[in-house]
Amino acid sequence: MLFLSCAAGVEPLLAEEIAPWLQGLALEISPQRGGVRVAPVAQARGATDLSFDLSSELARTMVRAVFLLNLHSRLAQRVLWRVALGPYASEDQLYHLARSVQWDDWITPRHTLRVDVTARHSPLQSLNFAGLRIKDAVCDHLRDQFGERPDVDTRHPDLSLQLHLDGDVAYLYVDTSGEALFKRGWREDKGEAPLKETLAAAMLAAAGWKGRAEDGPLLDPCCGSGTIAIEAAQIACGIAAGLQRRFAFERLRPFAAHLGIWQQLKQQARERVHAPAVRIYTGDVSFRMTDFATRNAERAGVLHAIEFKTADALQRPAPADGGILMFNPPYGERIDPKGTGHGGGVRNAREDFIDQQGASDFFSRLASHWKRQYSGWTAWVLSPDMKLPSAMRLKESRRVVMFNGPIECRLFRFDLVSGSARAPVQPEADTDQA
Repeated sequence: MLFLSCAAGVEPLLAEEIAPWLQGLALEISPQRGGVRVAPVAQARGATDLSFDLSSELARTMVRAVFLLNLHSRLAQRVLWRVALGPYASEDQLYHLARSVQWDDWITPRHTLRVDVTARHSPLQSLNFAGLRIKDAVCDHLRDQFGERPDVDTRHPDLSLQLHLDGDVAYLYVDTSGEALFKRGWREDKGEAPLKETLAAAMLAAAGWKGRAEDGPLLDPCCGSGTIAIEAAQIACGIAAGLQRRFAFERLRPFAAHLGIWQQLKQQARERVHAPAVRIYTGDVSFRMTDFATRNAERAGVLHAIEFKTADALQRPAPADGGILMFNPPYGERIDPKGTGHGGGVRNAREDFIDQQGASDFFSRLASHWKRQYSGWTAWVLSPDMKLPSAMRLKESRRVVMFNGPIECRLFRFDLVSGSARAPVQPEADTDQA
């Protein structure tokens, strides 16, 4: 089976996203804590045999799923192939669990490896030692088969293993993605604390924005390095998330005989690229950030689909009669009006508020500007501040729990109308899904 890891709260969105790509493959999709499980129908209904022949029809189905999910998922963090699971109470039991895998089906001694360990309520004292025992099992198996053992490479391994330990059950996965999937292959200019592409995609998914004509245009008035706008533009243009990068499975033995299919799937993805049906607008008060975002958009192949403008979010008029505002609020120099920045140095914008009074004043003024200029628009604002609606003097109609790394945030929805008087709207309770 496969496990697609994702940020907490994104599981239902991820399950919905991948379902169309797996149609006809006799696989069942089920959201789990921290991700989505994709399993052959037999396994999904209770069978747990993991030792199927890697040349079988079932294996070919799973290989195709790996290709499709790595190529097209915008919300998953990694695509993991489970190779072993079982009870454990000691590191030696983990060693024997890993020895049950035919590692020569996956790599040779010329490949490199790395083992990462996560745990929840594990009785073991040292996760590092647990990872070491898994590494020993792989190396011992290959030495028995070839008389040699592979080397460890902690930065760019050919085989990356993920060991997850629950209270009494161990799960061992091969990471088919390699680098995390938020690394799309286009970002070089980052700015300060860039939003991860997977989180930007989750914000768009929670808002139900899919780049269709009926979704309307999208504006990010403080774009930073351009992540939200670029994700939106790639969605609007039908550009697959993984089309510009490489994956770990391209170096692993079970996939070698199927790389022709992989090339076909990539070519089909290229042929799906089309002109956008809606316009994406973005910009920033900082010329430096707008320049970063413009260069990133060019590398991502969507410069033609985005209109950039260096402008103060407190003054920028609406570029259309209606649409979606998607906003990850910045702080520090990027919310200073043009001409008042501190020119000499760049402050750590997202880690330090300039001060509580300044932030509150900015959001109050922003909300007033939106009421005047953006009547009929819908704003989605991501913030860790639970009091943001009060600071903006707006009533949210929805809030969705999302995590920006370890930081618990809310994605607030505001339905904008002109003026300050609004009929009261009872917001939904916090939800873990859109």
